[in-house]
Amino acid sequence: MSIQISILGCGWLGIPLAKALLQKGFKIKGSTTSGEKLEVLKSEGILPFKIELKEKKVIGDIASFLEGSEILIINIPPGLRRNPTSDYIAKVKPLLRAISVSPLSKVLYISSTGVFEDDESIPDYTEQYVFSPLEIKANPLIEAEQLVLNLNTARACVLRFGGLVGEGRHPIQFLAGRKGLLNPEAPVNLIHLSNCIRLILEVISQDAFGHIYHGIETIQSSKQAYYIKKAKDQDLVPPEFDHTQTSKGKTIRMDWTSKTLGIHLENKV
Repeated sequence: MSIQISILGCGWLGIPLAKALLQKGFKIKGSTTSGEKLEVLKSEGILPFKIELKEKKVIGDIASFLEGSEILIINIPPGLRRNPTSDYIAKVKPLLRAISVSPLSKVLYISSTGVFEDDESIPDYTEQYVFSPLEIKANPLIEAEQLVLNLNTARACVLRFGGLVGEGRHPIQFLAGRKGLLNPEAPVNLIHLSNCIRLILEVISQDAFGHIYHGIETIQSSKQAYYIKKAKDQDLVPPEFDHTQTSKGKTIRMDWTSKTLGIHLENKV
């Protein structure tokens, strides 16, 4: 009997991920917040559910969505940039309560390297970085990670991705031609969609739950050099950067992830 996986959030990453898992022989349940998208999921061979996380409750049949699945992949962007007053933790907690009474044995939480702060010192952040209580309190993304990792009923892991790049999606498309961009000397922390899927598949196939992983591609260029080159490669107007302020940024490391999972990501961004 094939293993069933539920993917909470079948969007830009979720649908290609579901298709890759289907090709590996898994049965897939997938969720969307859009009723119109249910048929899209069904046409891809995904058993569709309309699920929406609201503050203090889950709208939709979350019990049926989780029923029969061994693994849950949580792939829901918090949307804090669009709605900074939203209480993301109040949305996550009802989901965790549903997980605790479900048959799930494993949870993979898709997070972001946005949990780390930029600084003029350009700090290095590894998978073993320990957040202070103050950092956890100030950033709901960190708190959500902690809540998932502390689940008692399932083995959980967190996978932090850099900025997502893929077909029709690259930061240069909205940076081209802009002026006064900050942090020209900052590092670039991006990852291609195909590498995201590869990392998720490795965690599942190796049953490597219980850890925090990073997903990032090695880019030696500064932000300024990288985006100017990308603009020229795509015949776009190069962006202009502001050098009047000291650059802030961060370097994300995934050495431990590469060693633990035994993989090396090809640079595709």
